[in-house]
Amino acid sequence: MGATNGSAPMGRTPEPGLLRSLLFAPASHERHSRKALESAADAAILDLEDAVPEADKGMARHRAAALLSERALPAPLALVRINALATAHAYPDLLQVVGPGLDGIVLPKTESAEDVHTLAWALTQLERGRGLAAGAIRIIPIVESARGLYAAVAIAGASPRVRTLNFGVGDFTLDTGMLPEPGNPGVSWARAQVALACRLAGAEPPIDTAHLTLDDHEGLEREALDARRLGFQGKACIHPDQLPVVHRVFTPTPAEVARAQTIVDRFEAALTAGVGALRVGPDFVDQPIAARAVQVLERARRAGVREEAP
Repeated sequence: MGATNGSAPMGRTPEPGLLRSLLFAPASHERHSRKALESAADAAILDLEDAVPEADKGMARHRAAALLSERALPAPLALVRINALATAHAYPDLLQVVGPGLDGIVLPKTESAEDVHTLAWALTQLERGRGLAAGAIRIIPIVESARGLYAAVAIAGASPRVRTLNFGVGDFTLDTGMLPEPGNPGVSWARAQVALACRLAGAEPPIDTAHLTLDDHEGLEREALDARRLGFQGKACIHPDQLPVVHRVFTPTPAEVARAQTIVDRFEAALTAGVGALRVGPDFVDQPIAARAVQVLERARRAGVREEAP
């Protein structure tokens, strides 16, 4: 089944692997950072921003650069969250960390397409000056303010480097006065807007905010399921113990893959016979249902999941 409506983001080729998990680690803490880079996360984020005190910013960027330079394995992806562009730290962060071991920059406090343009221009100059492939370093903007949410479509479409957005609930609720409590309808509404913005811009589905209560795997799973229902592809994590829960929620099971493959196969056979809808077991299947099955198969392929053997 080919280009079924809704089966892929508009205008961009999907990344090879899903970003189900982004594992944050303070770059000032070498052991935690090294552990993140060796973890089962889809991407590790060496954090130079909120997790690093002001007095340690210089040391943290130096450690991040050292870890990236000695990076041996291609997985997980290696990302760095720099400080916001409005700070004095952002440019020194980039000068220190941009190199062969870096896969992407996470941009906090993103509030406009111009923020992305500025970062993309700087990355282009650094790539050129350091012999890196043009456009190799991706950008993941964090939407975490009312202004950022208002501009989310423009942000997501501002550069080919932007493959997806990250939603940051902590700063968003601080900025808007909303309460960061489970089930807050305002926060759910904002999450939905971020997912819609990615779709409208032709980007991949977004990454949800981190669950900040450690050892609360039930709460983490509920929050991840809510994000999945709203169209997110993954979730930020702050501890490796959160990864199994997050991966389980955002990865199709072998049974789901087998079911999706059955739907696609039977729908294609029906179309060949001139029939546009059919029953598969108890379910009525038409084009939108078949298109959703294609999405399941694509997510499973990118996550390395095979269908369950009969």
